[in-house]
Amino acid sequence: MKKIELGELLGQMTVSEKVGQLLQLAPMFYKGTITEGEITGPMAEMGITTEVSENAGSVLGSTTASEMIAIQEAYLKTNRLGIPLIFMADVVHGYKTIFPIPLAIGATWDVELAEKMAAISAKEATAAGLQVTFSPMVDLVRDPRWGRVMESTGEDPHLNSAMAASFVRGYQGNPDELAENHEKMAACVKHFAAYGAAEAGREYNTVDMSMRELYQNYLPAYTAALEAGSKLVMTAFNVVDGVPATGNEWLMRDVLRDELGFDGVLISDWGAVKEIINHGTAANSVEAADVALRAGVDIEMMTTCYLENLERLIADGALPVGLLDEAVMRILELKRDVGLFEDPYRGLKGDVDRQQDILSVEHREVAREIAADAMVLLKNDGDLLPLGATGRKMALVGPLATTQDVLGAWSWLGDMKDAVSIEDGMKAQFDQVDVAGAMDTENVTEAEIAEMVRVAQDADVIVLALGESANRSGEANSIATIRLPETQYPMIDAIRALGKPVVTVLFNGRPLDLHGLIEASDALVEAWFPGTEAGNAVADILSGRVNPNGKLPMSFPYTTGQIPVYYNHLRTGRPADAADAQEHYVSQYIDIPNQPLFDFGFGLSYTTFAYSNLELSSDTITKMDTLTISVTVKNTGTIAGKEIVALYVQDIVGKVSRPCKELKRFTKIDLAPGEAVVVTFNLTEEDLRYYKPNLDFTSDPGDFNVFIGTHLQAAFCLA
Repeated sequence: MKKIELGELLGQMTVSEKVGQLLQLAPMFYKGTITEGEITGPMAEMGITTEVSENAGSVLGSTTASEMIAIQEAYLKTNRLGIPLIFMADVVHGYKTIFPIPLAIGATWDVELAEKMAAISAKEATAAGLQVTFSPMVDLVRDPRWGRVMESTGEDPHLNSAMAASFVRGYQGNPDELAENHEKMAACVKHFAAYGAAEAGREYNTVDMSMRELYQNYLPAYTAALEAGSKLVMTAFNVVDGVPATGNEWLMRDVLRDELGFDGVLISDWGAVKEIINHGTAANSVEAADVALRAGVDIEMMTTCYLENLERLIADGALPVGLLDEAVMRILELKRDVGLFEDPYRGLKGDVDRQQDILSVEHREVAREIAADAMVLLKNDGDLLPLGATGRKMALVGPLATTQDVLGAWSWLGDMKDAVSIEDGMKAQFDQVDVAGAMDTENVTEAEIAEMVRVAQDADVIVLALGESANRSGEANSIATIRLPETQYPMIDAIRALGKPVVTVLFNGRPLDLHGLIEASDALVEAWFPGTEAGNAVADILSGRVNPNGKLPMSFPYTTGQIPVYYNHLRTGRPADAADAQEHYVSQYIDIPNQPLFDFGFGLSYTTFAYSNLELSSDTITKMDTLTISVTVKNTGTIAGKEIVALYVQDIVGKVSRPCKELKRFTKIDLAPGEAVVVTFNLTEEDLRYYKPNLDFTSDPGDFNVFIGTHLQAAFCLA
């Protein structure tokens, strides 16, 4: 439909039908897949009649093509104007082919791999009838106690922005071609805004930060996703400047729509409209509906404040009907943009069987590649790794040795039975592997530890597979102490006491305090939750088939009490390394170091790289110039390897305190042994801008330092 036709359609709708378009319900509320008797209970609880479900605008969480077709067919038989439903779900890191968790994808520092992951996810999800994914989550994260750090790509605004844009491009392709390309789906960037800063790392908790911090560090990734064309935005559960995001007119209209230029659909998170009451800024569902619509929330997910109140508020003149009309128009435009008016089934009733795309061999191969590239080598004493495929007797032990629980949170459409366990992956590549696992990561028993010791005592090398279970991270899984489950530590001690070389493979959805583990490991591989191809990817790293090249997207704290700790922190008036400060009266802990155990950007390789010849095209630039920065990187080892070359900038003096350094550019290169390349970056005055006390986004004349990783440093001046 053309836009003018949508206007005509809107003109034919009753107020009740318009309100219905703003309601999103789960599949259980619709005819077509289950009997009316089965849906009577939930419908009664929410006050939803058959008439309401026949006019609701979208479906949350449908899982198969047959279900989607059945629901749509039944719906279109009763909807007066024939406006099709749109189907949405959380396809976060894969549909059936599950990729590493997003935090792990951030560890690849590879925007092309991120885009490829999203494209495959969209291909499989659309084959199952979905048209919108609630991804990417681009919240900046600095507190690993928050379970949802696994759904972010880390602590840096620039890296998060690059990944956010890649996810959107992968899901949507060219957003103007969504209607014709049925293998693409609309992206929904979340959670707007600043949800990653929940106090104490506690899910659904409050957020309190300065406007400068919001604009400088938290908004850039949302902006990048919107500039890439994201069709939807989801509201956050938290408050922003004391006002719940879902009812925050300043945030959603002034910032999101006016400043950032977003004109797509704004959807609440699950139940967030009604939760405005719990926040204490609305007395009842009437007020909640009023403030949410005024804020510009177009779709209310799984509560009924709009349904119960909007028609009466408009009839009484308390709300202008124009607010309702603009929300409905945005929903109709989304349905048009994904091609639902031309084909409500988006090709699923055609002759081509798209189910063959789901969990295909080709998709699994990409998942394996990304999983291996996401793994970070944190320790490798004595070059214990790689192990090689033959000649050593190995023991694989630990609670993650045999399990297929390696998909991670937000993989609800994936099936663990499709996942490759570490046992199967290693046995496919190593000729001597004895195995002893455990039933539960939270409760490793003495008998299981004894069996692990028995299996490991005659081995040449012990591979210790441990970590969290998938349900220990993700939404509503905050933890106060970021350590391994306590029953794993006696197991670690017993294995270490054997005196054998120990390679630890760590599975987790968040940075952890690794004390008690790092000392007991000769080598340590951070595997995250690798997804469907977990076991094969782990074996690829251990055998040397893949040279590890991942770098941490989020700092690993020394201990929980150090949180938040992140690389791009502000300077302090009494830095611990100040030569003229009294030794005691400086910004420091007296019991632990200031530095994290492993910094943002840390990651080892099986080869070595040398950096040299850092050159700047000029030591002074103006606002009209481009500064070219080059560095020579050489593989000085004996095997091929990938290296992430990162460029950081430090603003020496600003109108407000500036970070110690900020990531501005990065690239990944692949070098053969002995090969050297010149890596070139370009910077302009725009890269040096920041938010001033009045929130003007400008630069200052002055001096700057440039860092290439931790290797080389140079200086220039902005005139």
